[in-house]
Amino acid sequence: MILPDGYSDVPAGKIAAVVTHLEMTAPPARRDDPPGSWSLRKVDAPALDWYRDLYRRVGEEWLWFSRPRMSDAELAAIIHAPDIEVYSLVVDGRDEGLLELDFREAGQCELVYFGVTGSLIGTGAARFLMNRALERAWSRETYRVWVHTCTFDHPSAVAFYQRSGFRPFRRQIEIADDPRLDGMAPRDAAKHVPIIE
Repeated sequence: MILPDGYSDVPAGKIAAVVTHLEMTAPPARRDDPPGSWSLRKVDAPALDWYRDLYRRVGEEWLWFSRPRMSDAELAAIIHAPDIEVYSLVVDGRDEGLLELDFREAGQCELVYFGVTGSLIGTGAARFLMNRALERAWSRETYRVWVHTCTFDHPSAVAFYQRSGFRPFRRQIEIADDPRLDGMAPRDAAKHVPIIE
């Protein structure tokens, strides 16, 4: 369905975001790593509690809501799948960034989740993580790497992805239950997105 021009109502209790899908079809020019003491750790068969904690710490402010709604079995089926790779950005021995790559579609890699905790925004940690993400994504016989972001995300997200070599190819509207109203996220999360009850 195509939305008509003009305004469309969003029901109370819901949130609506503009989602931008971006892709690259060839490896980009390599960007230098910024100075910093970060490392990347591959997490094979991540423990569900560990994954949920890092997902929350990275994504709560940006209203990442899909994974907390999943049962243990649903989440494990995804993050323990053979062609899913989960990584942590490690800072001073702590997991402070999340990278999840999906290679389940032949020749393609989706950056399913990508982000760092709030204290690392603006430090160069995300650039370091993106450099590692692209190295991993293009390490297989890949012809396309893609990602999506939305207007709930950091305001520089689209520009960051474009600087990394992605180009936008699709835009959608996503409407969902507000996770702050059903207890999936704290009510004071994502102050940049108003709650409408």
